[in-house]
Amino acid sequence: MCGIVGYLGEKDPKEVIYKGLKTLEYRGYDSAGMAILDGEHFRRVRAQGKLNNLWAKIEKDSFSGSVGIGHTRWATHGIPNEANAHPHAVETVTIVHNGIIENYQELKAELAKTGSKFSSDTDSELVAHLIYNQMQSGQGLLEAVFEVIPRLIGAYSILAVSEDSPDEVVAFKNGPPLLVGMGENEMVVASDIQAIVPYTQTVFYLEDNEVAHIKQDSVKFMDTAGVAVKKVPEEVEWNQEQVEKGGYPYFMLKEIYEQPRAVAQAIEPHIDLKNKSVRLAGVGFGIDKYEDLSKLDRDADWQKTLSAFSQVERIFIVACGTSYYAGMVGEYLIERITGIPVEVDVASEFRYRHPVIPKNSLMIVVSQSGETADTLAALRNVKKSGAMTLSICNVSRSSIDREADGHLYMNAGVEVGVASTKAFVSTLALFNLLALSFGKAKGCLETATEQQWIEDLLGAPAQMEKVLAYDKYFDEAGNDLKEYKGFLYMGRGVNYPIALEGALKLKELAYMHAEGYAAGEMKHGPLALIDNKMAVVMMCPQDELYEKTFSNLEEARARGGMVISIGSGVDEKLKNMSEHYLSLPESRWYVNPLLEVIPLQLLAYHVAHRLGHDVDQPRNLAKSVTVE
Repeated sequence: MCGIVGYLGEKDPKEVIYKGLKTLEYRGYDSAGMAILDGEHFRRVRAQGKLNNLWAKIEKDSFSGSVGIGHTRWATHGIPNEANAHPHAVETVTIVHNGIIENYQELKAELAKTGSKFSSDTDSELVAHLIYNQMQSGQGLLEAVFEVIPRLIGAYSILAVSEDSPDEVVAFKNGPPLLVGMGENEMVVASDIQAIVPYTQTVFYLEDNEVAHIKQDSVKFMDTAGVAVKKVPEEVEWNQEQVEKGGYPYFMLKEIYEQPRAVAQAIEPHIDLKNKSVRLAGVGFGIDKYEDLSKLDRDADWQKTLSAFSQVERIFIVACGTSYYAGMVGEYLIERITGIPVEVDVASEFRYRHPVIPKNSLMIVVSQSGETADTLAALRNVKKSGAMTLSICNVSRSSIDREADGHLYMNAGVEVGVASTKAFVSTLALFNLLALSFGKAKGCLETATEQQWIEDLLGAPAQMEKVLAYDKYFDEAGNDLKEYKGFLYMGRGVNYPIALEGALKLKELAYMHAEGYAAGEMKHGPLALIDNKMAVVMMCPQDELYEKTFSNLEEARARGGMVISIGSGVDEKLKNMSEHYLSLPESRWYVNPLLEVIPLQLLAYHVAHRLGHDVDQPRNLAKSVTVE
């Protein structure tokens, strides 16, 4: 999710903006830039890659002005390069933007007809064009913004400055967060509080459809019709834990928003970008000493991995809780590509049921902590049989990681919230890569299929960002859901495990009764539960099972259930069937789980938060279950 920092004051804007953007690095980004008043003009500097690249361009530069805006970008519209980096400037107007302008294609076509020239592929640049065009008719920056806002459809937080009014910044939002900090003869506006608190602890939180007119020593708030809004500043008490939370009220919410970056980090080591092919790195089969993994020859390791996978005739995936549901998705992926039989088990059952492990079997164990007691015990039992083992963990050198024959890492970063989020999506991404790797090893994966699959995975983080941009709609749905007696989460195919995960999240966080079912099982019992106090959450993306899933949804609706549906794109049929319709970007079936789980996490979070529960530390639960 993009980061925004703006400054008006007596300090050096370059220093304030750069330091503010540094505090927002946790969000993930692929380019950065700032625009600072220098004489009569805003001087804009941008760079692809990390903030260090931007700083190298401006470190020795000085700017005469006292106002500037900065941005870190996670690419959605347009590839990550300098031309698409923010800020975007059109003549005298410069803006930074976090979010998505949904109707950008229509706006772009309209602007092109009137002679506008575009210097980027982004949706954001269009906002600068619209504001500049309004100012050409004689309006000031603030008045132009009021004219432009009704034309924008989507979720956005925007800062706008103009050389015609160099002593002001206009901020407006509908979705992503934006805060204004008021100091002594200075103002700091940012998308997260940690960029503000080094300068002031007096903060205003901008609400949706509000506009802030910011000057160096004052700020006025209005609604989008220009009517004054009275806002009371909040004095922020700031401590180290809040710094670590990145301005979010809970670690879990922060970790939900970190998921696009987690997926990107999970797949990055294992993809050959040039050829758009999978190439697992650091698996380490055949290495006797764990310490030798750091010295692996990548080519030799990949060949050993392919050789090992080519011998596999049966796969067991063993895990607990959320990791178990990720394993179920892995089963669909691997069997679909390779035809290798896959069996998924809860570790606490697998270890005691005396499983039959045929020759040439591979056991894949999944554990975020790498210390889950039942999963570790199951791993040790299987190793006694002589079967090959592969771990998927988030913690390097944990017990499971050390004892498995091969190793893959979620690379999700530290996960503090007890209810797992980003470790789950990282695991889903790795199972996609594993499925492709088995297909290559078995010689049943066509090059075109692999390249398309990799391209889709590389695009998944940007699509996840789009889902996160609509958090406010999940919050609205969550407000309704807290009144219901029970919840049925349903889906078919690869969406079924996501329904199970959604139900688990609601149980973990909100302490409400929720069950996940395969949608085709409705007539075998669950249908009896449905009435007007039962919420039905249906995974219904546009895939090969769409019509069958929709039919199940009609059955639930006919019995009076309140339907919350999660579908793909503009689906009027599904929307008309639902009390709440949560739209996902259109994607292929193997990417859908990465997108679907986000609204389910956010729904559970918002219901729990509205009920007053501690989201990070649900009652009776621990982050790592290290005893049976």
